[in-house]
Amino acid sequence: MLTNKATVLLILRQDILDRARVVAGRATVALKLPVSLQIVLRTLIEAGLKQEARPVLLANIEHQAKAVRLQRSVARRGGLKAQRRSA
Repeated sequence: MLTNKATVLLILRQDILDRARVVAGRATVALKLPVSLQIVLRTLIEAGLKQEARPVLLANIEHQAKAVRLQRSVARRGGLKAQRRSA
C-alpha cells in the first residue's frame, strides 16, 4: 500500500486531534480492527483531496491559510519588537 511514501509533520489543534482520536476509536469498535490515528488522518486527507472542487473545502482551505498568515504576521511583529528591545 505505501510503497512510495514521504514523511510529513502535521501541527494540529488539540480539539481536532481529539476528534480524530474519537473517529479512530469508533472505527476500531465498528471494524473490530485496530485503527490508528495515522490511518484516520491519512484517510481524511485522501477523502478531502477527492473533493477538491467542493466550495466548502475551498472555504476551509482559505480560512486555514488566512489563520497561518495572521499567526506568522503576529510572530514577525513580535520578533521585531524583541529585536528592537535587545538592540
